[in-house]
Amino acid sequence: MIHPLTDCQAVIPESTNVWQFCVILPKAKIGENCNICSHCMIENNVHIGNNVTIKNGVQLWDGMSIEDNVFIGANVTIIDGVTIGDGAVIGAGAVVVKDIPPYAVAVGVPAKVIKYRFDQDIIEKLLKI
Repeated sequence: MIHPLTDCQAVIPESTNVWQFCVILPKAKIGENCNICSHCMIENNVHIGNNVTIKNGVQLWDGMSIEDNVFIGANVTIIDGVTIGDGAVIGAGAVVVKDIPPYAVAVGVPAKVIKYRFDQDIIEKLLKI
């Protein structure tokens, strides 16, 4: 579902929801079962995997990538060239200026990894699925 008050110029899967007042430029790639909340900006050359939640006010700049099963908190900015790994969580208000590893929890300005959601052996198994 794409809200009628969104300027979505990209092809979006039917299983993905995009809420009001978002701008999504035409070359953005967005996966299945995503939820993009209101007031988000997604530039060209942004890749968003499957099962990603992006909360209100997030800005995603050219050349960045979000892998599968990621949660991005409200008012996060992710600069160009950054990759957010599978299963990562980015806390509200963070500014992400470097890659975030899979299943990491990152917060702050600039964003820093404060912990991992699982032990390393579990993360390795999840990445093989």
